Amino acid sequence: MITKRIFRIVLIGILYFYAFNGFAQETQKTVTGTVTDSTGTPVANASVLIKGTKTGTQTASNGTFSLNVPAGATTLVVSSIGFENEEVPIGDGSVTVTLKASSESLANVTVVSVGYGTLNKREVSSAITHLSANDLTKVASNSPLMSIQGKVAGLSVTNTAAADPNSTPSIQLRGVSSRNAGLGPLYVINGIPGGNIDNINQNDIESIDVLKGGAASAIYGTRGSNGVIVITTKKGTSEPHTFYEGYGSFDYATNKLHVLSKEDFLANKRGIDYGGNTDWMKAVSRNPAFTQKHTLQFSGGSSRTNYFASADYRNAQGIDLRASKEEYGGRVNLNHTSANNLYTVTLNVAPRYAKTNVADYSGFNYALTLNPTLPIYDSAGRYAYITTGFFANNPVEAAKTVLSQQQIKELDISGSFKLNILKNLSTTATVGEVSRSLRSLYFTPSTNTTVVFGTGRNTAQQKLDEDDQKSFEWIGNYSLDIQKHSFKLLGGYSYQLFTSSGFNASNEDFPSDVLTYNNLGTGIWNLEEGINGVGSYKNSSKLIAFFGRLNYDFNKKYYLSGSLRREGSSKFGINNKWGYFPAASVAWRIDQEAFMQNISWLSGLKLRADYGVTGNQDFGNYLSLDTYSGYGYYVFNGVTYQVWGPSQNTNYDLRWEKAINFNVGVDFELLKNRISGSLNYYIRTNKDLLGYYSVPNPPNIQGTTYANVGTMKNSGLEIQISASAVKSKNFSYDVSFAGATNSNKFVSFSNDLFKGQTYIDVVGMPAPGSPGTVQRLQEGTRIGSFYSLKSAGYDVFGRLLVYDKEGKIIPANSATNDDKQFTGNGLPKFTASLGNTFRYKNWDLSIFLRGAFGYDLFNIYAFYLGTPAAQADANVLTSAYDGGKYSKLTNAATYSSLSDYFLEPGDFVKIDNVMLGYTKSITSKYIRSVRVYASSRNLYTFTKFTGGDPDLIQVNGLYPGINLNGDNNGTLNYYPSTIQVLFGLQVNF
Repeated sequence: MITKRIFRIVLIGILYFYAFNGFAQETQKTVTGTVTDSTGTPVANASVLIKGTKTGTQTASNGTFSLNVPAGATTLVVSSIGFENEEVPIGDGSVTVTLKASSESLANVTVVSVGYGTLNKREVSSAITHLSANDLTKVASNSPLMSIQGKVAGLSVTNTAAADPNSTPSIQLRGVSSRNAGLGPLYVINGIPGGNIDNINQNDIESIDVLKGGAASAIYGTRGSNGVIVITTKKGTSEPHTFYEGYGSFDYATNKLHVLSKEDFLANKRGIDYGGNTDWMKAVSRNPAFTQKHTLQFSGGSSRTNYFASADYRNAQGIDLRASKEEYGGRVNLNHTSANNLYTVTLNVAPRYAKTNVADYSGFNYALTLNPTLPIYDSAGRYAYITTGFFANNPVEAAKTVLSQQQIKELDISGSFKLNILKNLSTTATVGEVSRSLRSLYFTPSTNTTVVFGTGRNTAQQKLDEDDQKSFEWIGNYSLDIQKHSFKLLGGYSYQLFTSSGFNASNEDFPSDVLTYNNLGTGIWNLEEGINGVGSYKNSSKLIAFFGRLNYDFNKKYYLSGSLRREGSSKFGINNKWGYFPAASVAWRIDQEAFMQNISWLSGLKLRADYGVTGNQDFGNYLSLDTYSGYGYYVFNGVTYQVWGPSQNTNYDLRWEKAINFNVGVDFELLKNRISGSLNYYIRTNKDLLGYYSVPNPPNIQGTTYANVGTMKNSGLEIQISASAVKSKNFSYDVSFAGATNSNKFVSFSNDLFKGQTYIDVVGMPAPGSPGTVQRLQEGTRIGSFYSLKSAGYDVFGRLLVYDKEGKIIPANSATNDDKQFTGNGLPKFTASLGNTFRYKNWDLSIFLRGAFGYDLFNIYAFYLGTPAAQADANVLTSAYDGGKYSKLTNAATYSSLSDYFLEPGDFVKIDNVMLGYTKSITSKYIRSVRVYASSRNLYTFTKFTGGDPDLIQVNGLYPGINLNGDNNGTLNYYPSTIQVLFGLQVNF
């Protein structure tokens, strides 16, 4: 009986399904079509909507689309940036659409993120650069920001170890802005300030907006001084869409430093012959290093509710023997609008998990200097114990036996609720949390030769660092149009809580290597020595702000914007908890004036100027408070007490760094929008620079105080141009150019309260010898100024000759610090890039060039390893015996003398990326299009610099132009540059 009932229910369900499905098929049909411009060139990413609804889709890269429409639908509306909207009848379900170029392209370009909202490009009155997903370079990298390297004028993106899968780039906008506080921009991801840039898959990015002008970034107050990068991820549409991309890349070492072979090493009597023949650079390298990445995206929904879901997997190797990263990530974006448009709800969730093996940078240092006759293994097949040379270690053993790992967990979650109170009045509340957990794991086994012949103890350590950011943003928007007057008013409140915590534990002398770092309590070293091998910390800070902005325009020709943010930070001193950050900007669309209407070659022209005050509070917590710390232990009456005392000089006046920004610019479009671009000139003055300054002791408890002292100034010219040079039905050629100058001056070390010195000698150079410092930070000069002896060549004894302070030529070892002078500068005066994109039918080819000009690099490898005077029984660069200028310095007496003899031009032009692709539209029930592509990164570098790839030497920060360690001192750390060859596949379903 029950079986029959179930059977009936199933049968009725099947009949109902087929009946409903048949009805649905009768009430819907599929429309297919192609969208092109007036020359027949396909228009990609054009919007195709059913008229009167939000249901629609986008065209593929070849201009085709497919859309399910209700039977009653009669018209499609097709739109794209730079074109006029077109309405076309659906007809029999097959349409061809030809879009006309817009006569007012500036008025139709959508939309630019300006901080807490968006504007049409015609309304923007500050300096903002907008990049769409199509503008990003396809590159296998640990950070999505490498995809915009060279794309934005004035934005410096550098990575001194690009082949390390765990490295992250340094980002600097419009020059260095601080001495001691953070230098990187603020990231705003899906409306959440302080978003985690490492938790974004490049494929998920919809657009990137770089807020460069002070008026644009001032709305973010104390975090806007270094610029703001607004990232918007993709959202779903009403049309179901599935996308897959996978690629594999191979990295090969290039621009390598070359050392002597065994034969040349012995011929030049560099050291003892140990009987081996080892190419140490090859021995410590993984060549090629392989990376694979896969992304799967799903989107769809309706005009009211839609979703976007993405999952990605990446497994990457470094060029060294140890480095790797395996990560899994995902993202879900949900959007729902009520039937009556009363409210909109959004939810964004992005988890990520990664396991890494940390790169062994020291391996390449050893490889450069180890005697090539030393074998990797001894006669018994064990790793050879190496005790001689510049660096005494076996780098192959270290890379393969020492564990240095990380486990990373990241979660970004945010949601918003927008209430449309009136047609022109709405309010939005957004909550978000950005969290990151980093567990670091280290272990050195007892079998390691440095342990066997050293302490005899294996060692292990674990560290856990957790960062959490909670935020609440509440904004209101009101708009009003009165004849030719238009007003947009924004008001808001922001609250953010930052918490950092962690612990660490270490021990030594474990009974076995089997458990590595997983059972620290079994080690007996801490117990025997009475060592406390554990530690922990926790700190937090808060930001609270109230802000407002008014945008006004008259007759779509004259634009005015003003904003004010009042912000308080718990980091600031009790006398300066709150600050004000005003901004104003104006724009004039000259092309809309009557006297400009007869200029046929001018499509758009806008003049703008902006002014804004921004801040920087990116420094440690509690620096304005009375804090105490331990000062060791004291035994009294047999009882051990820990001594506590003040740990710093309290500064109740501590406040944010202040940046005063001025920008004037022009946006233009010429020849019916065939050429477009922008030109900006900026001046930024950073005042109240944070840093530690020497104070008398007593009366102060400590010898330094963290205070706001110092002034720095940056100015420059930026140009951004794109052009459609050739455009026909089957062939097109597009070109883009970005260029920027930067003029920098450190104005002052002093203020009314603190009178500092007029200069600081910086970048100390390591042993052997006592070379001293190689740069000077001085009032009135450009940062990155090399301050050393002035070379006068060399003498017959192989000694370096220099000029003394009176202009006389003397041996370098006879010179003193008084003989030093400014000899060069490591900060590029001009940076530029040139992009070229060719399309022929289904084929596309892009060639991207990038360069930096007008600066010097200190060749630290030539200084320590490039001359015959280098340390004995250590290998050297081939430059020591190739007959060039470094081979002339044979006398060890002047080996440690710093001079501009080792300064070389850093200028370079790089074939940065070349990509060839083929896209095929497929008429199939399941597949829409397939694209295959191949690309190469860092293909070739044109340069006179002999110390490897000049792009590997940092030019961001206070001390550009020389290899630096974490303490901003010179270092021989070396991680080779690579050529990357990548093969990829994209499929649209």
